[in-house]
Amino acid sequence: MNRKTIRDLLEYRFIHTPNAVFGIYENNPITYIDMQQRVYQISNGLAELGVCSGDRVAVMLNNHPDHIFTVFAIAYIGAVWVPINIHLKGFGLDYIFEHSSPKFLIIEENIWEQQLFSRDNLDLNRVVIRRKNRSNAGSDQMDFQQFVSDKKELPQVCPCDNELRCISFTSGTTGPPKGVYMTETMLFACSGGAATASEVQPDDVYLLWEPIYHNSGIQMCILALMEPIRLVIIPRFSASLFWSQVRKHKVTKLHYLGGIVDILLKLPPSEDDLNHDIRLAFGAGCRKENWRLFEHRFGVKINEVYGLTEASGFTTLNRTGKVGSIGKPLPNFEIRLKEVGDGSPSVGQTGEILIREKTPGLITKGYHKNPEATAQALQGGWLHTGDLGFLDEDGDLFYAGRSKDCIRRRGENISAWEVERVLNMHPEIIESAVIGVQSEVGEQDIKAFLNTKPGSLSKPIDIIQWCETRMPYHQIPRYIELVDSFQKTPTQRIRKTVLSPDLTGCWDLEKSGYKVKRV
Repeated sequence: MNRKTIRDLLEYRFIHTPNAVFGIYENNPITYIDMQQRVYQISNGLAELGVCSGDRVAVMLNNHPDHIFTVFAIAYIGAVWVPINIHLKGFGLDYIFEHSSPKFLIIEENIWEQQLFSRDNLDLNRVVIRRKNRSNAGSDQMDFQQFVSDKKELPQVCPCDNELRCISFTSGTTGPPKGVYMTETMLFACSGGAATASEVQPDDVYLLWEPIYHNSGIQMCILALMEPIRLVIIPRFSASLFWSQVRKHKVTKLHYLGGIVDILLKLPPSEDDLNHDIRLAFGAGCRKENWRLFEHRFGVKINEVYGLTEASGFTTLNRTGKVGSIGKPLPNFEIRLKEVGDGSPSVGQTGEILIREKTPGLITKGYHKNPEATAQALQGGWLHTGDLGFLDEDGDLFYAGRSKDCIRRRGENISAWEVERVLNMHPEIIESAVIGVQSEVGEQDIKAFLNTKPGSLSKPIDIIQWCETRMPYHQIPRYIELVDSFQKTPTQRIRKTVLSPDLTGCWDLEKSGYKVKRV
């Protein structure tokens, strides 16, 4: 099906497959007739608010069909979607609002009422609040149910595939988050990569556990428009519910990120471990030591991939099953490795992963309001990823970590700078530094080194509780080590290379018994 925009795909489905099931939510099927009514209503609601082609609309919603329909409606009228992580709060959230300057915001009632960001600094034309119970709103606010419109005349716009459709904020590495420009071409490529990596077949069923505000979530929604598959939409991933959900809905393909493979392996063995319909799992972050264990225990083939938002999500795919490898480039991309300095590493030597598009339009045009970062990332026709890798004798690529100051935790890239920025606001902390340390379950945990003022009374648990109101749960350090001072560079930067990942004697949040709130 050759459709170039989300609007094209939607209209094709509405006309040609109206009774087909797009997805299942709370045991109720969602057909394209259902979707058509809702997308049209939200599109008209946006237009009546004054949203025009190219306007930025920020969205902070949970995983539910209205979130999907809202994103589709934004694309339908040619506006720009600014997805925002619902767990953000404080400085990081303020930065995204201030940097992206959206004119409209659609947000869950509970998030709005918690006042997790500085509203006084927002220059919003209108806020639409999705409430469980309709209630009165201020003059600049509107209830979601009042916002949707049954007006018959749809906005007459013709979105193009090379238009900016999304500003996706990736977690910063050595600074604040960067807003990646994504066109519809790039969003389609994300979904096409998912189709290839998952070896999509007609009537496949995918469990949509990924947050819709992530590329990993919306790519599955667009994939369901592109291919005759079904989504089972759930609020979030739950290890305790996972296999019952899979069996009930006859899920056939699993997308994994972060420590999901590790988490599922930690579940108690069951005689039903092979009693399901999943035959393939695709994603990034499967540990080498757990690769075959997962395949053998659950009878599921692993397809490991590599990619990043700036290059349309999927860049390489391991088609051979070679344990530990992220494979070879997909046909639309070319990859080479660059040594620190000049030259190309030989077999087995580590270098920075560079990506070049073979099909025009698959690499981002840049970062929002950040020409310096854009120029640094896009040099000589190649995207400089900041990721490290090496090639074996067969030309298969292996991921070898990040050259940037970034921590990978629970499927999220976490800026060390951003965590330290918040920690340093604590009245008793002089300086802080955070590093990633090996996690027992997938990817990394955060270890914080704190230099506190003499006579400080706060205990580690007090600092954690202080952080809890100022940063999302996945940024909160697990380990804390108190230090008297830091070794510095001549420019007075902390020498992170000398910070020890040893956890002996560290305060451990998980062993403390305290449970961090997720929202």
